[in-house]
Order: sequence, then C-alpha cells, then structure tokens
Amino acid sequence: MADTGKPKAAKPDPAKKTMHVVYLGKEYEEPLPLSYAEKVITDKGIQGARLMLKEANQAGNFVGYGFELEEVIIPADEDIVAKAKEALAAGHRFFIADLEPDDLLAVADLPEAKDALIMNIRSSATKLRQEECRQNVFHIIPDYAMRADALAQYLIWKKWPRWYVVRRDTPEDQDYVAQVQRAAKRFGGKVVEDHLYDLPPGARNLDSGHQQIQQQMALETQRAPEHDVVWSINSDDDFGDYLMYRTTMPRPVVGTQGLQATAWDKSYTESGGMRFQRAIPRLANRPPVERDYTAWLGLRALSDAAQKSGTVDPKGVKDYMLSDEFRLEAFKGQALSFRTWDHQMRQPIILGGGTRVPVSTSPQEGFLHPKYVTDTLGFDKPETKCKF
Repeated sequence: MADTGKPKAAKPDPAKKTMHVVYLGKEYEEPLPLSYAEKVITDKGIQGARLMLKEANQAGNFVGYGFELEEVIIPADEDIVAKAKEALAAGHRFFIADLEPDDLLAVADLPEAKDALIMNIRSSATKLRQEECRQNVFHIIPDYAMRADALAQYLIWKKWPRWYVVRRDTPEDQDYVAQVQRAAKRFGGKVVEDHLYDLPPGARNLDSGHQQIQQQMALETQRAPEHDVVWSINSDDDFGDYLMYRTTMPRPVVGTQGLQATAWDKSYTESGGMRFQRAIPRLANRPPVERDYTAWLGLRALSDAAQKSGTVDPKGVKDYMLSDEFRLEAFKGQALSFRTWDHQMRQPIILGGGTRVPVSTSPQEGFLHPKYVTDTLGFDKPETKCKF
C-alpha cells in the first residue's frame, strides 16, 4: 500500500504519556464500482486514522500526551495473526482493526491479546456483537442490525411498511436480510418477499448492456407482491444501483444501494461535519468514505479516553470507555458512547448514500427508549446473545 500522506514518525518525548496504536489491516479485494468512471479506493480507513493522529497530537501536546500510529497493512494472502503476534510481543495493546470477521476473531482470540483493545472499524457482521462477541473488541462501525433498524424506523414513519427484498446470497447479504426480517418484526413492517437475484449484471460499458439491465430489472420487480419499497441487499455492489428508476412500479430503493444507512455520508454537513468533509480530501485527494470516519472515530475514542482517564494503561482506558463518564463528540449532534453488553458504539445513523443532502437521521422521532434513544438501533441489552 502506498505511503501517501503517512505522517512522519516523531521521536518520543519521555515527559509525555505515549499511546502507541497499531493500524492492523489487509489489502482485501474491494468490490468494483458499477461505473467505470469511478475509481476503486484502496486506502479506505487509513486516511481517517492519519487525520485523527494529527488531531490527537495537536490536542495532546497541551496536556502531556503523545500518540503514535504504526501502520501494518499486509497483502490479503498473508498471515495477519503473525503480524498481530509481533505487535503484541513488542508490548503494543491498542489496535485499529481493518479486518474481516474471521481475521478479526483470530487476532482477538490470541492468548497474548487478552488485555488488548481492538477497535473494529470494518466489519458489520452481526455475530461479532452477538454469539461471537469478544471482551477485547470494541465495534465502531454499525452492524447490520443497526443499519436495518435505522432504515426500518424511517420507512415505518413514512407509512411504507411493505418491503420487497432483492438480494444476492453472500454471507454479508444473508446477515443483512436476517436483520431486515428482525426489524420488520420489531417495528411493524413486513417483508412481502425475499427474492434471490441470480442473474449476471449487464455489460455496463455497452449500450446494449443498459437495455439488458432495463429489461432485467423490470422483470425482477414485475413479479413482486404489492410493496411500498424495494430493499436492495447487494454487498458486492454488482446490481443494486440498477434497480433505481428501472422497477416496474415507481418505488423507492433502500438498503445497500439507494437510500443507505451509514455511519458517515459524503452529503452530511451538520454539527460541524464539514470539518471532516474538508479534511479528508486535503489528506487523501478524494472524498471521505464511511471507513475513513470509523477509523477516525476509533482512534479518537482511544485518544480521548486516555487523556480524560489520565492513563495509557489498557485496563484504565477500557474501564473509562465503558463508564458513564465516556462521552465522545463526533459531529453527530450528540455524544457517543459504548454499550456495555456488546461493546457496540451507540450512535445516530445517517440516511443518505447518493443524495446531495441527507434524507434523515435515525433514530426517528417517536421511537422511544428509557435511557438512550440510540439503543433502539440494533440489539438492546435484553435482546443480546453476547456473553463475555
């Protein structure tokens, strides 16, 4: 991976309390965008971490704290566990994990990682917060349950309760559709059909390809029962965008394409969000994406907890992050915090994705909770299957 924008290593100041954070990632294959006009982004996440490193050191200099970021990003076919062992053997215990579920669990389950803090910035897999939760993993990125609930609340608020799901059958898509089914039961919606789309995408660079897609999408939605919304679940991004404006009936498209539930969106400008929107292009020469924000937020959570707790000891930082005192400002209009039962960060979810302005933010008005309204998104404490 290119080192463009990588901060130069600074000599440690013995008078400062120093937190050394390891950015642990793999160069997984990124889904190809449907349009040839879009470039594949190969530096998602790391640019957000680099931005936060600069901000953390600017703030820490005034109170005697220093922050170091070690970038360990390896090819997809190399062993991430070996790299994690090297970092742990060197005494490092703070990690930003840009890893898929199996790799994340393999690192978290290392005996020497028992007292580490691993910030999951990449995977939305529900199991990582449920039956496969780990006490040393904190989840910055929303899971599929939070995303499904965020969209479901808005659709119920709009009185659009009937959802026609069109999806592929990848593990990610299976996970997401299960959470859509769950959201329907929670909020009074109905999945009128769960339709598996198994056609190949059209030839996107040919005129005939557009005609082929136009016909395919009409046929795929013509057969649907009565519905208010088409819910696209297409993590590989190889057909979902084709649904918009091509359905038989004029229906909104939501899900992984169309109206999307995200931690960050390029259209978001509220609560000081333009600061982040402008900073990433200066650093990376491209617009920010969700993983830039979650990486920024993961490092911010660690650095903020260290400075406010007065320690860079992993146990002290962890205890503070799980305490009632931990409140993180992150351009969302309210303070963010972690759920103690599964270590998921509770946060508002932006409903955007492709629109020039955000459509809405969930939780929606009228969805109530006795303590945190953001706990109406995802698994609340009585529902969790996580047992640390």
